[in-house]
Amino acid sequence: MCIFFQNYLSPIGNITVKANADAVTDIFLGKSAKESPNYLTEKAVSELKLYFENDLTSFSFPIELHGTDFQKRVWKKLMEIPYGEVCSYGDIAEKIGNKRYSRAVGGAVNKNPVLIAVPCHRVVGADGALVGFACGLEVKKYLLGVEGANNISK
Repeated sequence: MCIFFQNYLSPIGNITVKANADAVTDIFLGKSAKESPNYLTEKAVSELKLYFENDLTSFSFPIELHGTDFQKRVWKKLMEIPYGEVCSYGDIAEKIGNKRYSRAVGGAVNKNPVLIAVPCHRVVGADGALVGFACGLEVKKYLLGVEGANNISK
């Protein structure tokens, strides 16, 4: 199977998009990959640029999520959080069937392979505080700022 990579120097740092022939599989922040783009990586980078310019509120490129069944359930719920809104780990746990799973939800959110398009940055603590973001709280705050989220506490 062919794997494709494309880098994008975004306002939050280098973003690498990884795709196979059918879907985007990873979007991550940090180290660059040797580029070998395809139409999906190009589409994802184009849409990410629009997102950072406040000209895009949802992504249209196909996403293929790889993880445990539980992680996939959590990630799919993340994609239901509307642009510019936030919810808590407990809210996600309740939506997947058990409010007591909030810690497990946090673990799954932390393993999200598709940054921004699977909006783990929209998950906050029960009190609205910015907590638990693998890329750092400043990046989380920036992404929520791009979206104009205002129902968060510092």
